[in-house]
Amino acid sequence: MTNLPYYHVDAFADRPFTGNQAAVMPLESWLDDAVLQALGEENNFAETAFYLPDESGEADYELRWFTPTVEIALCGHATLASGHIILSQQPDRQQVTFRTRRAGILTVVRDGEGYALDLPAYPPASKPMPEIVTLIGGDPVETQFHEGRYHVLRYANADEVIALKPDMKALAALGNAQFICTAPGKDSDVLSRVFVPGGGVDEDSVTGSAHAVLTPFWANRLGRDSFTAYQASQRGGYVKCRLDGDRAWLGGRCVTVVEGRFHL
Repeated sequence: MTNLPYYHVDAFADRPFTGNQAAVMPLESWLDDAVLQALGEENNFAETAFYLPDESGEADYELRWFTPTVEIALCGHATLASGHIILSQQPDRQQVTFRTRRAGILTVVRDGEGYALDLPAYPPASKPMPEIVTLIGGDPVETQFHEGRYHVLRYANADEVIALKPDMKALAALGNAQFICTAPGKDSDVLSRVFVPGGGVDEDSVTGSAHAVLTPFWANRLGRDSFTAYQASQRGGYVKCRLDGDRAWLGGRCVTVVEGRFHL
C-alpha cells in the first residue's frame, strides 16, 4: 500500500470555508497519469496540485494540476496553496518556484500575512461571441478572448453579473474553456464570476488563472496597475491584483483545514 501526504487548503481565504479549495499532494516521483487523474476525481475539488522536487535545476519543484476530469495548463489558487504548504513547513524560506509543463516558471513569495503569486499575464483581445452571450445571459458591454480559451464578458454593473444563470450543459459542450464574467465591483474595484463546466467545474470559487486575464484587462480600463478584485461565487474570495510588465501578481492568504494521508 502506498501512503501519500495530503493537504486540504482554502486559498485566497483568511478563514476556513471561504476562498477556493485545493488538494495539495507532495510526491517523491510521478505516478501514472491515470492515477493522478483518479486522485483528482476522488478529491473532487476544482483542482488537485501535485508537486515534487525539480531535477532540471530550473525551479525548486515541478508542479501539475488536475480537475476531477482533466489535467489543465494553469491553476492559480492551487499554486498558491502549494506555495503555502511549502513555506509553512520551511519558515525561514521567503519564496518558492515551480516549473510547470505549459505555463513556465511560477513563483510564490511571502507578502505580509499572506502570499503573492506570480503568473503570466494573459491580455485578451476584442472578439464577438454571440453564441456564448446567449448561453450565459445578460447584456455585456464588450466581449474579449485569449487564445488559452479564456472568454471575457464585461457587464455594466456587479448586479448583472451576480444575477447570471448560465446554461452549464451547453457551455460544457464547448469544451474545456473559461467563461469570465466581470464588472466594476461594490466593495472592491472589480467583481467576477467564472464558469468552467467543460473542465468539470460549473462555477469556480476563486480562480487565479482568470485573474491572470483580468489583471491586464482591468489595468487598462482603470488606468492603473494595481487594484482589488472579488470573485462572487458561493464561497467568495478577494484577490489583490498587480500588473508588472508581462506578469500578473496575485495576492491572498491561505488556510490549511485538513492534513492527512492518502492510501492507495
